[in-house]
Amino acid sequence: MGSAITLRSDFDGDGLRLLARQTKDASQARRLLALASIYDGGSRADARRFDQGKAPGKPSLLKDDQRAALAQAIERGHTPYLDGVVRWRLCDLAQWLWEEFRVSVSEQTLGREVRSMGYRKLSARPRHHAQDAEAAEAFKKTSPPQWQKSPVAPPRVK
Repeated sequence: MGSAITLRSDFDGDGLRLLARQTKDASQARRLLALASIYDGGSRADARRFDQGKAPGKPSLLKDDQRAALAQAIERGHTPYLDGVVRWRLCDLAQWLWEEFRVSVSEQTLGREVRSMGYRKLSARPRHHAQDAEAAEAFKKTSPPQWQKSPVAPPRVK
């Protein structure tokens, strides 16, 4: 096992924390915070937690009970005379969350939440009200069979 690398004497923990606050690069900030921890006397194992992977990010706006209620509302489906909607859209679900829990969620954030819960947007393929089924069948192209035996070519004359 190799020897440990010594720390530079021209830096200190407070200076590295200041640099970490000023940088726009999250990875660089985590490395600087790890080094600041070592400069302040922390172990290298403790400093490693700063530099592992991705930052956790902002916590979810919805709590588990709110998420369960949202899933139940999606599974139950809309009730036109109660909910006032023809189908659930993200804006309708955001309004429902506000009325039920007083939680304000944007459509984009709600879309991410709904997708993470395993739901996908499904919509029926549009069909014209005056579409003629017989005319559509007659218009369909028929493809020849995929595999056909090649015709035998006559021998070439030289």
